[in-house]
Amino acid sequence: MQVFKFGGASVKDADSVKNVFSILKKFPNEKILIVVSAMGKMTNKFEELVTAILENDEEKRISILSEIHDYHFEIAFKLFEKSDPTAFDFFNTMWKILIKECNTVKKLPPQIVYDAIVPYGELLSTNLISHYIGKFQNCGFLDASALIKTDDKFKNATVDMKLTEQKILADVLPLFAQSNVVVTQGFIGSTKKNFRTTLGREGSDYTGAIFAYCLNAKSLTIWKDVAGMYNADPRKFPKAQKIDRVSYKDAIELSYYGASVIHPKTIQPLQNKNIPLFVKSFLNPNEKGTVIQKDAQNTLPFYIVKNEQVLVSLSSKDFSFIAERHLSDIFKTFDSLDMKINIMQNSAVNFSALFDAKTFNESIILEKFSNSYQVRYNTHLELITIRQYNQEIIQELTHGKEVMLEQKTRETIRFVVR
Repeated sequence: MQVFKFGGASVKDADSVKNVFSILKKFPNEKILIVVSAMGKMTNKFEELVTAILENDEEKRISILSEIHDYHFEIAFKLFEKSDPTAFDFFNTMWKILIKECNTVKKLPPQIVYDAIVPYGELLSTNLISHYIGKFQNCGFLDASALIKTDDKFKNATVDMKLTEQKILADVLPLFAQSNVVVTQGFIGSTKKNFRTTLGREGSDYTGAIFAYCLNAKSLTIWKDVAGMYNADPRKFPKAQKIDRVSYKDAIELSYYGASVIHPKTIQPLQNKNIPLFVKSFLNPNEKGTVIQKDAQNTLPFYIVKNEQVLVSLSSKDFSFIAERHLSDIFKTFDSLDMKINIMQNSAVNFSALFDAKTFNESIILEKFSNSYQVRYNTHLELITIRQYNQEIIQELTHGKEVMLEQKTRETIRFVVR
């Protein structure tokens, strides 16, 4: 059994859906579980819909719903014959449920509204894709939210792996007795009380790893619009080189530091059962791609550049030490604000942390910290991370830039620069 994950770019239109089926046909004797994201950029559109609901902007809500409907209906129209009314029954039924839910969640907390509405992108895409595959062969369908059980930290839920494994084994294996292909959603789960949750932005990779772990899959393949993993972003660095083999350790470090090819949580469940992860191109599926597995060797330096960073510095007003209890309070505050620390550093009387600019709100930071600390911050910074560094690549990436903070270990060096 294999697990395939297809992201939004790989199912963005009718031709892309047909391409997914053409890839499946290359594995006629394999049992394959397919994890699918929302189509194209629909997650962004559903997030706009959530904003309209929370702001009680009826005109905007209706307009966004119309865009979402027309986008999916156009794909359905190109995939199915008009004379096949059953092909549109599921779509119309799902649409009615979405409209009803938009009206019933208005007074719920924002995080719950998000997790109730945004997953409809995945539910619509998987319904369309499973129905299309079903035109040619038996195809099973699963609602992942019924199988992946989580806590109630909405928008970034933690998976109860033991309970999830029990449910996946009980529900998925019987479907494979009837079909070689089963389709389900990435990104979504549910609490023990069956409130829908999400696993964090771009969490469909992680979903694929969860299913691969629970099903003891032979492998997980993530199909992307790139030929595999590169030692740098090829869109920013023309000399970037594709890597054939990457170790679990390097992959998890790179995803943690911000490499966008793989979701940071994806590697751990695969490593625990030694399941290889392939990153391959859905545009050129016959190409080798990259395999991530135990003990893979690579000598090239990896480098990651994150733009639009904000460095927040907290200094004690009376020169007292910033001790462990202070740090604990600081971390709890950042966590409550959903601010993920990209790099941090502290001295006796100062603590600095770097964040993505989109998570930084000046007024809230001042409100939370200015009573106890002197607060300073710098905006429009870059975070450069180099793994397996050498002096030549350090010089190339930092030349002409002001280094504001530096951290170095045996394998990794990081710079905050302006």
